[in-house]
Amino acid sequence: MNILIWIKNVAVLLLSLLFLIIGINTLLDSYNLKNPLEFVMYFFSASLLILVCIVGVIYFFSRLFPKKQPDGIDNDETKSRV
Repeated sequence: MNILIWIKNVAVLLLSLLFLIIGINTLLDSYNLKNPLEFVMYFFSASLLILVCIVGVIYFFSRLFPKKQPDGIDNDETKSRV
C-alpha cells in the first residue's frame, strides 16, 4: 500500500514538471504574438498553468517531508496504520 502512495506522489511530481515546462514555453512564446488579445489569453493561461504546476510540486515536497508537531509527536495517519 505504501508503494502505491509513492507511485502516486512521483506521478504528480513528474506530470507537474512536464506541464511546468509546457507552461513556461507557452509564456515565453506569448511575447512573440502580434495580436494583443491573443497575447493576454496566452499569457494568463500560461500563468495559471504554471501556478497549478507549482502547487503540484509543493504537494510532492510536503508529502516527502511531513511536518511534525512541536511536542515531538508525529500524528501522521499513514504511519499509524499497519
